Amino acid sequence: MTLADLQEMIRTTFGAKDARRGVDGTFMWFMQEVGELATALREGTPQEKAHEFADVLAWLATLANIADVDLAQAMAEKYGAGCPSCKQSPCQCARTEKP
Repeated sequence: MTLADLQEMIRTTFGAKDARRGVDGTFMWFMQEVGELATALREGTPQEKAHEFADVLAWLATLANIADVDLAQAMAEKYGAGCPSCKQSPCQCARTEKP
């Protein structure tokens, strides 16, 4: 599944509901899922971790849909040429630098 496929699947399945909830409500759900992922990473089973990663990705796609952001395009523009800072792949930034 591509990012475009994911966004379309989420839009088709939940789009009307998501639009009614809006950005603020959706962001709160997204953050709740990030918290659940943090818990799963610390103490969850592999299946629980996978489930929470899927939830976080689905809510991120939901937010992107509501904000009218094409995730595939955004990723290609920012990361398509390698590291956004040093433009290398793999990244050659110093350890103290972001990323």
